[in-house]
Amino acid sequence: MDTGLEDLRGRDDVATLVTAFYARAFADPLIGPIFTDIAKLDLDRHLPIMCDFWETVIFRTGGYRRNALAVHVALNDRAPLGEPEFRRWLELWTATTDALYTGPAAERAKLQAGRIAGSMQRRLAGGSGSAYERLDTRERLTASGGIDDLPAG
Repeated sequence: MDTGLEDLRGRDDVATLVTAFYARAFADPLIGPIFTDIAKLDLDRHLPIMCDFWETVIFRTGGYRRNALAVHVALNDRAPLGEPEFRRWLELWTATTDALYTGPAAERAKLQAGRIAGSMQRRLAGGSGSAYERLDTRERLTASGGIDDLPAG
């Protein structure tokens, strides 16, 4: 079935995707207020940064050199970000991508968004960020009393 959509090809397509996503995200009743009222996001300033981020994620350009986690930790301190917020963010990202693009780069954008959302959510909840964290190690250390000897974080 031909959808008439093309794949993401570069920076201009990333900018189209990111701009469309933020239009949806700002209007969303669950996550919109996080962007507008809590983060008070200046979209004109933020869009080029997010384009750098997603261009790096999708096309491995290396243009993004900031710490995305630190920004979200600071935001989480002001408004806890949990599973519902991350799920909605991912739903909107996926729907926006599907509405505009199809192909390997679009699939990579969605796959990486899922990985990023999961990792960020785990890190903000105090985990390692890895989906493969071994719980048996923590349970064994707790049982032996050795967990208190581990460094925090």
